[in-house]
Formats: sequence, C-alpha cells, structure tokens
Amino acid sequence: MNPRIPRIVLHALALSVLAACSSTPPAPPAPSIDAVAAVAAIRAAGGAASTELDVQPIRDPQVEDLREDAERLEQSGQYAQAVAALDQALQLNPDDPALLQERAEAALLVKDLAAAERFAKLGVERGSKVGPLCRRHWETIAQVRQARPVPLEVPGETVADARRERDACTVAAPPRY
Repeated sequence: MNPRIPRIVLHALALSVLAACSSTPPAPPAPSIDAVAAVAAIRAAGGAASTELDVQPIRDPQVEDLREDAERLEQSGQYAQAVAALDQALQLNPDDPALLQERAEAALLVKDLAAAERFAKLGVERGSKVGPLCRRHWETIAQVRQARPVPLEVPGETVADARRERDACTVAAPPRY
C-alpha cells in the first residue's frame, strides 16, 4: 500500500472540514420601509391641481388590460403577481412613462428598492419633465433614498435633491383666452 494515500485522504478531509467552517458574508440589512405608506405618499404627490397642465396619452387596449389586472392584484395584496402583469405590459410598451412609474411603485411594494429607483429614473428620462407623473417619479426616488439602510451623501443623489426635483415638476397651465 502506498503511504501517500492516507496523507492525501487526510488533507482532503481537513480541507472539507475547513470549507464547512467558512462563513458567508452577512446579508445586507433589509430596507426598512413601509411600502404601502410610501406608495400612498408617491400617489399623493402626483395629485393634479385644477390649474396645472396634465397631458394624458392614448393607451393601447392590451396594455390597459394588463395595467387594470395589476391594479386589481395590488389591491388584493398580490404584489408579486402585479409586478408580473406590469412586466408583461412593459414588454408591449417599454417607453410608457406612466407604466414605468406603476412598475416602480410595484417594485416598492415588493421592497425591491433598486428596481423602484431604476424604473422611476427611466420614467423621468422618457416622460414629461412637468406635471403629476413627473412628481410621482421624483417622489419614488426620494422614498427609495430615504429607505436605504445607509443613505448616500453623493451630491445630487440625496432625498432633498429628489424632493427639489419633484417640486420643480409643478408648472401652471398656459392661460386660456
């Protein structure tokens, strides 16, 4: 019998024991956010005043059906299914800023802060820079930044910056004669 075989077996056993003892890094702290309250605040920020310009696009009926399904699912607390319905709608119309905003809010409800911010920023890029929808985009970004376990203090990336942008979205309608 070869005297090296037991030594190899011994080394392999020691390595497997050490591997079992290694620990995985701790999970990042879960976001502390009351998602339902955050979404309510976002929707409240998007309330239109009677003196404000608010342009609404014509909607694709198939996308509208999916949006209504998502709304129904959200109301019954089935947030993951609402996300899936909105993802399906986004496959049909990926550039709709209102749909992107609804997806951002659904992401908040499942506590996916990164997705919520990403969809809200896409909505800002692809949508109007004024009006109720603009305010909802920026309030979503503010809510995400506020809920981060460790807030970023990068200039232009603070909660206060997002709220300033939100407030800048309010523009009076042109006078009618």
